[in-house]
Amino acid sequence: MVPTLSSPLRASLTFAALLLAAVAPTSAQQATGERFDVLIRDGRVIDGSGNPWFRADVGIRDGRIAAVGLLSDATAARVIEADGKIVAPGFIDIHSHADDGSARVGGATIRTDSLRRKAMPNIVGQGVTTVVVNHDGRSPWPIASQRDVLRRQGLGANVGLMVGHGEVRRQVMDDDFMRPATADEVERMQALVRQALEEGAVGMSAGLEYVPGRWSTLDEVAALAGELAPYDAVYISHQRSEGSDPMWFWPSQDEPGAPTLLDAISETIEIGRRSGARVVASHIKAKGAHYWGSSHAAIQQIERARAEGVRVWADQYPYPTSGSDGNTVLIPRWALQDEAAQSREDARPPGDVLEAHLNDPETAAAIRRDITHEIRRRGGAERVVVFEYPDETLVGLSVAEIAARWDVDAVDAAIRLQLRGDRGRNGGGRMRGFSMSEDDVETYGALPWVATASDGGLAHPDDRGSVHPRFYGTFPRKIAYYARDRGVLTVEDAVRSMTSLPAVLMGFDDRGSIREGYRADVVVFDLDELEDRTTFFEPHAYPSGIEHVLVNGEAVVENGELTWALPGAVLTRGRAIPASQPDA
Repeated sequence: MVPTLSSPLRASLTFAALLLAAVAPTSAQQATGERFDVLIRDGRVIDGSGNPWFRADVGIRDGRIAAVGLLSDATAARVIEADGKIVAPGFIDIHSHADDGSARVGGATIRTDSLRRKAMPNIVGQGVTTVVVNHDGRSPWPIASQRDVLRRQGLGANVGLMVGHGEVRRQVMDDDFMRPATADEVERMQALVRQALEEGAVGMSAGLEYVPGRWSTLDEVAALAGELAPYDAVYISHQRSEGSDPMWFWPSQDEPGAPTLLDAISETIEIGRRSGARVVASHIKAKGAHYWGSSHAAIQQIERARAEGVRVWADQYPYPTSGSDGNTVLIPRWALQDEAAQSREDARPPGDVLEAHLNDPETAAAIRRDITHEIRRRGGAERVVVFEYPDETLVGLSVAEIAARWDVDAVDAAIRLQLRGDRGRNGGGRMRGFSMSEDDVETYGALPWVATASDGGLAHPDDRGSVHPRFYGTFPRKIAYYARDRGVLTVEDAVRSMTSLPAVLMGFDDRGSIREGYRADVVVFDLDELEDRTTFFEPHAYPSGIEHVLVNGEAVVENGELTWALPGAVLTRGRAIPASQPDA
């Protein structure tokens, strides 16, 4: 079956694919009797460029792609019969939380002796062969120590390391970070950024909606990003806001004028303009029911800047709900915390604290105002769903449905959920908001300057607890749901968004394409069977359709099964440091 392409182009691209199959592999057609380590036969090659697929064999030798073409006389130690399935570059996830400065060594991090963590099963299981870690301004310090640990222990996939702006800020300002940095402090931060780049960091990440980046200024961040350009390194930012206001904003507590998504986009553009570095607006979205549709204004800002020569891109995970949506608590935090308690053990349960606050009319009015704001920010009462609650008859219902059942408004329903539920748990139970519109998700996802990235971390099907489905399904979902099924973009362009585009952004100059001489990071998948099989109730599930995944020429997924091999390398700009080997 031919991959589903956008309807007006289907016939012409099918013809083009047949033509390419006949003429593309010119050099390899001359080779006869070559011997490879791995030979992938009879695949439909999507090379990562965005061009239509062509039929070819792929020969791999010494961890690199040695030939692409009609290799009918070739032999190999290992032959993979693709039988017309898609052969593509391994996917590159430029925003992964497989490790960062907040991770406990030995826990949910790739810095561990645990094979089920460092082999990255949920990552390679969806076709990802390279992850970039240390995001949202968080990274261990120094980068050299993290790099050396990863090299010694082995890795399931390749890893690139960012240096975190927040960590650099802490190194210089310690606990005195709730203010702008001085000129001297900025200079000291610049020296640390240069140190990290010399130690192998591929860029700098920022978390400007979080502590401590929230108190940084544009001048500070632009000055640090200026250290990236001479190294051809990238700046990737969790921006100051992703909707009408930041996550920390409560109308009853904070002054008006908090930054919006459009303010945050303007700041990222200005950082790129001043520094000359490549800049990426991370997991771009339009969050909150009252902010849906603003993707068009954000796109206009970015495309105008790109036309002016600013090197600005974005990345996106293809879901209408965020990570923080999975911990939705509609009651403001200030109304649940026992400020009078001397210790955590002495603190009253959140339900008791809320009940006491509600006895004061002025405080109760402020609480109701903030709940109204949070319901709207999480997508509206009909899009906030209960996933765990003592009264199991409410599980799976939206707050709007619960409000109708109880014959109250949505704000009162949120209060009752806290008071009638688990009073020791913020919110009374676990809820998830679906704060983004599919229209915005699709609008961003179709753009040629938006890379696909997961914003997910490590997971294993035996793990307890809930994770976002993006941990297992980001890349299959983008191809299968948005390209094959919805036709938002072509399959070829979906593959490009997760291969050659992120390789260019990160400066990985020998990955992200099926091309002779490139590293043999390759995925073979069945387009008809490809599917993200996770749900928000059962998120620990590998996708279907991923048949083979090779990292540096070695199988980490074979015939749909994990091999638990550790062929990954620590990547630097333009080169790799093999795990468990000296520096290359």
